[in-house]
Amino acid sequence: MVSIKDIAKHAGVSISTVSYALNGNPKVTEETSKRILAVAKELNYVPNAAARSLKKRETRIIGAFLTTFEGAFYGKLLQGMKEEMNKRGYDLVVCSGTQSHRMLSEGMLDGAIILDSLFSDEELLLHANRGHKLVVLDRELSHENIVQVLLDNKAGATFAMDYLIRQGHKKLYAVTGPEGSFDSEQRLAAARQTVARSGPGIRYEEIPGNFDMASGIAAAARIVAEYDGPAGVFCLNDEMAIGMYHALKETPYRIGEHIHVVGFDHIDVADYVQPRLATVDYSERRWGSVAAEQLIKLIEGNGAAEHERIYVTLVEGDSVKRAAG
Repeated sequence: MVSIKDIAKHAGVSISTVSYALNGNPKVTEETSKRILAVAKELNYVPNAAARSLKKRETRIIGAFLTTFEGAFYGKLLQGMKEEMNKRGYDLVVCSGTQSHRMLSEGMLDGAIILDSLFSDEELLLHANRGHKLVVLDRELSHENIVQVLLDNKAGATFAMDYLIRQGHKKLYAVTGPEGSFDSEQRLAAARQTVARSGPGIRYEEIPGNFDMASGIAAAARIVAEYDGPAGVFCLNDEMAIGMYHALKETPYRIGEHIHVVGFDHIDVADYVQPRLATVDYSERRWGSVAAEQLIKLIEGNGAAEHERIYVTLVEGDSVKRAAG
């Protein structure tokens, strides 16, 4: 592999002069710079990216750390990140698993966006203390090198539960997300608060879930087994709601008639299932874009980075009808 030492030897100049020329430093005259660049081209010189990033202390690469790649949620989120980063001269790598965490500590990234429950708060704070720039999407952390770009989970869950209660439903379920999930904990807390505020007469139960279709299928089986009249169900994400649709097709019970369902995330399929799923909507693409924008501000140190909240709305659908009577 050709090195700058080889170029210096062929061009009859010092190694430092070659380095200056390759980096466009005005210390080298235009004539000398052209000669060095011609030699580099003739020798098929390829810059050593690792060495260059070590010297400049930048890679122009940002990592997005995810717990999993499963489900319909991540595509638009990552696309929003990628578009914003590319616009600002950065590239995106997507990482998952504990072994990938060393990419931060080994300086392979200029910064990272975290949506990964495998990172502990303590680990992230350690990285921040070492000067690494982070945006978190899945927790609340206070540090000068960390910016929070969080989804308004509490508002969304409140919208969903209020919708079911306004439609007159007295028997309510919440199908939860995985244990330890920030989004699930926030949504569940708001669901409980909404039920508590609604006064007496509401029967409310929680069914453990895992943000996947299998959880929705299992939840549907339980609701059918104890069915004693119309029930309103808040699935804490759309994947579980779609699982309920699949499970109930094999039963006499119908969504929007016997079981009334609200989801969260407004994934594409929610608009095509019948009856149309009521769900909590927000822009995954904008969430990713805002996260990338704030991280780059943090990396470039212009003092403009700030915490952001991604707002949500309720999309009504025929999966929820007014309770009889």
